[in-house]
Amino acid sequence: MPGKLIVGYDGSPAARRAVDFAAAAARAQDASLVIAHVLEWSPYSFLTKEEIEERHARRRDELRRAEDAVIAPVRERLASTGLKVETMIAYGHSAEKLCALAGETGATQIVVGRDGNGGLASRMFGSTAGSLVQIAPLPCTIVP
Repeated sequence: MPGKLIVGYDGSPAARRAVDFAAAAARAQDASLVIAHVLEWSPYSFLTKEEIEERHARRRDELRRAEDAVIAPVRERLASTGLKVETMIAYGHSAEKLCALAGETGATQIVVGRDGNGGLASRMFGSTAGSLVQIAPLPCTIVP
């Protein structure tokens, strides 16, 4: 049974390297790709009716921008590869959402890029790659 690789993608150079790696691996394994873009979204509530309406409008705008600026270009870039490619946009914590999407799609591996610019914030709060290594229920590949 062919596998499925899920790639965390945000349009960055590190994410493009992850897609290139995953595409090569998918070809070698006769697998398909799921390109997933995760928008960080706070689950906090206690909002007024007006704030909720504004939040929904912003969310629609963010989804449209993510589709146009992030997902469409990578879908176009992969169109000529002959690979089966699905794309998705989701809200949540990146590592947690990638794990959930991997389960929902039946993925056999998660692939993400690492830019090497960890900095103090990622050491204190964790990066997507660092979090995945700790919580993923399936193999992860971190592409430098």
